[in-house]
Amino acid sequence: MLDLHIHTKYSDGEFSPSETLEQAKNAGVTIASVTDHDTASGIPKAFCAAQELQIKFLPGIEISTQGEKELHILGYGINPEDENLLAFCRTQTIYCAQRTTKILAYLEDCGIPMTIEDVQTYNDGKSNSRSHIARVLVAMGFSDSVQAAFDKYLTTPEFYAFVERPKPTPEEGIRMIRQAGGVAVLAHPYLLHLDMMLLEKLVIQLETCGLEGAEAYYSCHSISQTEQYLWLTKKHNLLVTCGSDFHGPLVKPDIALGTGKNGNLNVSDETIFVKLQDRIHKRKQNSLN
Repeated sequence: MLDLHIHTKYSDGEFSPSETLEQAKNAGVTIASVTDHDTASGIPKAFCAAQELQIKFLPGIEISTQGEKELHILGYGINPEDENLLAFCRTQTIYCAQRTTKILAYLEDCGIPMTIEDVQTYNDGKSNSRSHIARVLVAMGFSDSVQAAFDKYLTTPEFYAFVERPKPTPEEGIRMIRQAGGVAVLAHPYLLHLDMMLLEKLVIQLETCGLEGAEAYYSCHSISQTEQYLWLTKKHNLLVTCGSDFHGPLVKPDIALGTGKNGNLNVSDETIFVKLQDRIHKRKQNSLN
């Protein structure tokens, strides 16, 4: 079983890379990729854990970009030590820290006295994501669940007006992934809420910048959506990928490793991994020639 979209506490996940990979193994995942948001810091530990557990592993990242819409670009086969990528990740870490300061000020205005130390209780100091802040809101009794905390405090128009961080354009995100030796893939296309004509137009635009795949199989895609995205990837000769978008039961309780939401992922077609790996290998060979 494949799961190429997994998060750890190095971004907004619940568990460490080793804990996450161990759970993936127990869930029957044989091929995995850790794709933390805007950071590659967890890849070395995830790689070591995958080797020990005999899971085939692809180093990955998920870059948040902002064009007309916010969209996420997955990067597979990246070199986590690439200087440009590391510089980008360091900058995003600074932006996230600045955003956290703003979030804490926003919550204080809402009557919630949260501190950075409270947040770091849930993330080992690895990141300051909204999911970790949401967990503190639950622990402090201001919300019944992480999702409820997002709905009430962390995704409102007032929140976004007060708190935001700079993001690269989709073109910049794709270029960064390619420069780091990776393959750029459009994540969870259904979240863009575009009809097929507009989605295809976007894909064509991103292809000119180096997009090479789309996440056709995803936890929340319906059967008809999956069929549409598979049609789109075939028409444009794009790679197909699959992922649960696992964060942990406290963050996304309905998303399980490998099987996704309600067991509707459960992808075992290893040719997805083979084709992706082959494209990554060709990219590396071309860079050496």
